[in-house]
Amino acid sequence: MFYTNARIFTSDFQFHNGAFQVTDGVFGEVLPENVPADAIDLQGATVIPGLIDVHSHGNSGADFSDGDYEGLKAMAAYYAKCGVTSFAPASMTLPYDVLAKAFATAKQLVEEKPEGLSVLRGIQMEGPYFSYKKRGAQNADYLKDPDFEGFQKLYEDCGGLVRIVDIAPELPGAEEFVAQAKDLCTVSIAHTDSDYDHAKAAVDAGVTHLTHLYNAMPPIHHRNPGVIPAAVENPKVQAELICDGYHIHPASVRLAFTMFKDRMVLVSDSGRCAGQPEGTKFQLGGQDAWLRDGVAKLADGTIACSATNLWTCLQNVIAWNVPEAEAVRAATWNPAKAIGAETLVGSIEQGKVADFIITNADYTEKRVFLAGREI
Repeated sequence: MFYTNARIFTSDFQFHNGAFQVTDGVFGEVLPENVPADAIDLQGATVIPGLIDVHSHGNSGADFSDGDYEGLKAMAAYYAKCGVTSFAPASMTLPYDVLAKAFATAKQLVEEKPEGLSVLRGIQMEGPYFSYKKRGAQNADYLKDPDFEGFQKLYEDCGGLVRIVDIAPELPGAEEFVAQAKDLCTVSIAHTDSDYDHAKAAVDAGVTHLTHLYNAMPPIHHRNPGVIPAAVENPKVQAELICDGYHIHPASVRLAFTMFKDRMVLVSDSGRCAGQPEGTKFQLGGQDAWLRDGVAKLADGTIACSATNLWTCLQNVIAWNVPEAEAVRAATWNPAKAIGAETLVGSIEQGKVADFIITNADYTEKRVFLAGREI
C-alpha cells in the first residue's frame, strides 16, 4: 500500500513532500519516483515515526514496578493510543526481588507479543545505585552502591532486556561498574551529586546517557560545573528531558537543545497517575504520592513523576519554539538509539517496522499505526 501527498519526516531528519509504501508491516519505498494511481492521498498531512518513550514508570493506575502483567498490558495500550509505539518502562529504587518480578513481566510481554499494544523494547533500570542527597522521589531505604554482580543477574534473568542502567558516578565502585556494564547496555548518569571530575571519569569509562537532565543533579555553576558540562562535552552522550511543563521551564528546554543539539531524548517520566484525575493518591516506589496541580508530588512536596505522555511532551516542545525537526528526532530516532533499537524503529526507512503517526500541521490530531495497521 502506498500513501502519497504527505509531508514525511525521513531518515535524514528533515521533512520532505512525497509518498511512502507499507508492505507486510514494514516500510517499503520512501519518496519513490513512481506512485501508483490507487495510492492513499493524505492531502498534505504530516507523517512522523511512532514515538518511543524510554523513561516512563506507568499510567492508567498501573506501574511497571508493580510486577503485574495485566497492569503492564494496560500501560502498553495507553501508550499506543498516545502515539507511543515503542517503550522501555522504567523501574524504581527497590529490592532486587521486586525488580526481578517486574522484569519478568517485561519478558513475558515481549514473548507473548499481544496485538494492538505499544511494543516493549527494553527496560530502563532507574536505581538503586543513587546518591542519598539527590534521591528525589526514589526510596532511600533501598539505595545501594554499584553492584555489578547483582545487576548482571537481573539482566540475565530477564533475557538482557535492560537497555539502560542508571548510576550516580560519585559512588564507590561506579567507574568500575560503568566499564563492565557498558558492554551489556547503555549506562546513564542519574540522581547524582557528582562533581565534574567524577562525571567526566564515568563518561570516559563508557557512560553515554543522562537521565532526566536538570532533575536530581547539581545545576551548572561556573566554578563547579558538575555533571551537565561533562555530558555536553562528549558527543556520544545523549540527554533525556521531561517536557511536561512542570519539571523544566521552557527556556531551560530551549537551552538544553542548544547545548546538546541533536542528542536530546524526550521522555515523559510518567507514573501511574498519568490518565488519572486530579487529586489521585497513589504509590510510587513504596511511597505515598498525590497528583496535585498536574504533577505528582510526595507528602513533603518533592516533585516526583509526571502525569503526562510523550505526545503531549512533543506538542509542548514544538510550542516552546524548539525547531520541529529537532523535536521529532528527540522523540523517535534518539530514544531508539538509546535502547539499541534504531535498526528496527525510530525512522521512516525502508525495511523498518511501519510504526508511524499521521498528524496535522499543529499536532493537535493524530492517527496511530502499529506495524502498518491503524489502531
